[in-house]
Amino acid sequence: MCDSCKKKFYITTPIYYPSDKLHIGHTYCTVATDAMARYKRLRGYDVMFLTGTDEHGQKIETRAKSAGITPQQFVDNIVTGEKGVLDLWKLMNISYDRFIRTTDDYHVAAVQKIFKKMYDKGDIYKGKYTGMYCTPCESFWTESQLKDGKCPDCGRDCQPAEEEAYFFKLSKYAQPVRDLLTNTDFLEPKSRVHEMVNNFIDAGLEDLCVSRTSFTWGVPVDFDPGHVVYVWVDALFNYTTALGFMNDKYDDYKDFWPADVHFVGKEIVRFHSIIWPAMLMSMEMPLPKKVYGHGWLLLDGGKMSKSKGNVVDPQILADRYGVDALRFFLLRSFPFGSDGNFSNELLISCINTDLANDLGNLVSRTVAMVQKYFGGTLPTQQLISEEMDSELTGMASALSEKYEKQMESYAFQNALAEIFAVISRANKYIDENAPWVLAKDEANRPRLAKVMYNLLETVRICAGLLQPFMPATAEEIMRRIGAERYDWESLCVYGGLKADTTVTAGSALFPRIDAAKELEELEKLNAKPEEPKEDPLPEPLPPICFDDFCKVEMTVVKVLTCENVKKSEKLLKFTLDDGTGTPRQILSGIAKYYKPEELLGKTLVAVTNLPPRKMMGQESCGMILSAERGDKLQVVMLDDSVPAGARLV
Repeated sequence: MCDSCKKKFYITTPIYYPSDKLHIGHTYCTVATDAMARYKRLRGYDVMFLTGTDEHGQKIETRAKSAGITPQQFVDNIVTGEKGVLDLWKLMNISYDRFIRTTDDYHVAAVQKIFKKMYDKGDIYKGKYTGMYCTPCESFWTESQLKDGKCPDCGRDCQPAEEEAYFFKLSKYAQPVRDLLTNTDFLEPKSRVHEMVNNFIDAGLEDLCVSRTSFTWGVPVDFDPGHVVYVWVDALFNYTTALGFMNDKYDDYKDFWPADVHFVGKEIVRFHSIIWPAMLMSMEMPLPKKVYGHGWLLLDGGKMSKSKGNVVDPQILADRYGVDALRFFLLRSFPFGSDGNFSNELLISCINTDLANDLGNLVSRTVAMVQKYFGGTLPTQQLISEEMDSELTGMASALSEKYEKQMESYAFQNALAEIFAVISRANKYIDENAPWVLAKDEANRPRLAKVMYNLLETVRICAGLLQPFMPATAEEIMRRIGAERYDWESLCVYGGLKADTTVTAGSALFPRIDAAKELEELEKLNAKPEEPKEDPLPEPLPPICFDDFCKVEMTVVKVLTCENVKKSEKLLKFTLDDGTGTPRQILSGIAKYYKPEELLGKTLVAVTNLPPRKMMGQESCGMILSAERGDKLQVVMLDDSVPAGARLV
């Protein structure tokens, strides 16, 4: 079938805030989305699977400033740097079709056009915001919405916020959104509907603050300098801009919009099921067909959070147990719509029971017996099936239909349960037929060949349906059993494996894990490192009189240029704006601690009434102030709003 004739399927994950480390909870959602995308491709759909990163907002600007780098450098390090977001998705074999960053030029320009269109329609107006703001969640709250005075989503403190802002008329769309939630299957599971309607819409849906003036790291409102677009407006429209809406970067909007399903964590269901459809209604755009709010992976009874120090590193687990084992565990162990309690014990048990004992054992035993009894290639002469074959062959024949029903309702755990019911039955079938007994009598060879074929064909169907969950493992199993065809049509019909297939042996797919020993090793890996001992404080200097202190002239300076001094490993040469109108040159021995580009544009403090002195043949007129303790040194930096030439008093 040509691509233009294929059915289209558009699925998205949330675009993730680029935190220092993505934990197993982020991986859970993305692996589930990947499994669904792979399933639809297996079914013959033309799939668009979108993921990406949400890179604007106050918290990123704040963290970048504390790190002494620009916000763009901060997000670049985390997204494209070593062991960053892209590296993790590559490790986890995530088959996304498109990756969007909200700092991409085409997205920024499109968001500005979208904001202006809603403004021109009258759905965005200017006002003043007074309320509470949760910086980690980038969420606005009224006092009545707080729980015990804290953010109802993350439980952390909120800060009072008051600033000039633009507002979106969310209240205007309260009834249409309520009708959407209560009268359609737009939001699933249904438990999420009651929460959204009761807690937000019926409680009184207020207009939404959609611009900020207290920071600058965001999409600028191009018709009102000083305002940046609220991060959730910016982030939500990525689902359309990534297809080419309001830009000429891509041309897929007509083919794939509206989205078939947005997979999102339950903590951001409010944004996707209330704010998102309301803004789309304002833009007079089609609504996505479904938003599915999955549950959290919990650790020690609470949501995983880097700030709480209770995250699980998927890279460590994938390195120890294999990517496919981790992918399988995440979707086999937890119902997708509900919360699940993660533990290392559960992970190891899942690998040992399902993958080593059941799947791995079935493949290894079957291939080994075909090699032992038939030299690796089955004969074409096989007896017709006997009555004792009917249960296994019937289950294998009916598996694709049962599997399809579960996958179409995003019940990944149930789909895998259907597969493993057949795998378990196949292992029992081996014991019932006792191939080792049949092999003792030459007259039984046709029957023995049929038994082996039934096992290999069952393995083929099960492995083919496991492909969305364990793509590399499924491919390896097909190679070992000599399967040449395992597309969807062949998986729906028993008998797709050629009669004289040739098998290939291999090492154990999933070696059993010594649980007690492994848990002990994991405890060591997850143990919190000892707090580093602080360097001792330097000995205090002798007291000086106040008049001596007043003689030191400490001036605020802006770094105009900064470069290494040739033939010196220690010195950086600064050209500084000290407010006098004449650039000042200072040499500072801090090259060991900073790269020149890290200090460009920074606001520093310098002692400016020292006599000039020569260093490496160049004149230095002053001294940059730094804080030093042990072998650590940090330049004193001030907020950029402090003007050059200001004096410290």
